[in-house]
Amino acid sequence: MLYVKETSGSVDAVCNRLEEAVKAHNFGVMAIIDLQAKMRDKGVEFKNECRIFEVCNPIKAKEVLNQMMSISTALPCRISVFEEDGVIKVATILPTQMLRMFGADELEETAAEVEEAIKAMIDEAVRK
Repeated sequence: MLYVKETSGSVDAVCNRLEEAVKAHNFGVMAIIDLQAKMRDKGVEFKNECRIFEVCNPIKAKEVLNQMMSISTALPCRISVFEEDGVIKVATILPTQMLRMFGADELEETAAEVEEAIKAMIDEAVRK
């Protein structure tokens, strides 16, 4: 269900590489949520760094949404860069697994294409 890779270095450095990889794969970064900062703004101390990237390939999103608008509840795709027990991790929910929850077998090929691209982005982000 999850694709997770570990790396060393800083969250900032991994985030910079991820941002470059997203663009290189013709996706766009729609938002970056700094979870630690958001929680702090709400008065909650949270020790782990965590940035959530919302990424999208608009052409693929349109293909999926033209078939089933309810999938909009799972879009855009999310990639998290976080620190856990001193290790930097980059993770995503696999698009093929997500679509199975919707019973959208006709979109399997599109989901597989998006998944391949997201895995490549993550792989590139964790390389030094």
